[in-house]
Amino acid sequence: MNWVLVAIIVGATTVKDVLHASAMKRHGEIHEFRPGALARALRLLAKNRIIIASVVCSGVSFFAFLRLVSTADLSFAVPATAAGFVIETILAKYILKERVDPARWMGACLVACGVALLSL
Repeated sequence: MNWVLVAIIVGATTVKDVLHASAMKRHGEIHEFRPGALARALRLLAKNRIIIASVVCSGVSFFAFLRLVSTADLSFAVPATAAGFVIETILAKYILKERVDPARWMGACLVACGVALLSL
């Protein structure tokens, strides 16, 4: 059951991060930080369906993590959910069209090795 929760957490967190990055790239950088300008930006983002989906995924991940740490050790839960970094790196490259340099690929591989060690 713990690995099912890990899969839910990793999946929801990965989708959340990709949706969030995609929405913010479409919205663009926020340049004005006056209260009125921030309020307008927040209103626009609160109406954005991609951001709303991202928040829902964040909630799913959060509650699955609460369930996981109630049944498993934190020393298992946190490293196991790091598998999301590997998937996010792949999705950043192929969905978000980001440039991923060799050092980042190596880092993702090292994380994957660490998660594999947990499964032993």
